[in-house]
Amino acid sequence: MHEIPVEDNISIKRKQLIFRSWHRGTREIDLLLGRFADARLPGFTEEQLLEYDRFLNNSDPDIYNWLTRQEPLPPAEDSEAVRLLLAFYP
Repeated sequence: MHEIPVEDNISIKRKQLIFRSWHRGTREIDLLLGRFADARLPGFTEEQLLEYDRFLNNSDPDIYNWLTRQEPLPPAEDSEAVRLLLAFYP
């Protein structure tokens, strides 16, 4: 049995995250995260993908409030990937 090359694993992870971004359950978040994921995730590093993956574990209401600036982003969620997401929707 042979191992999957690292680049293939990153490519698979990228596709999974794009899918998760478009299929959250809340249409508004699907649109916000899906558009961002389509535009930016193809250029993300492995570390940025991991940061974004962790961010997606948050609830839709929290993500929506952070993206619309109704609530400040908690320090625990501050990462390069999330800063890129916030900058995508100034």
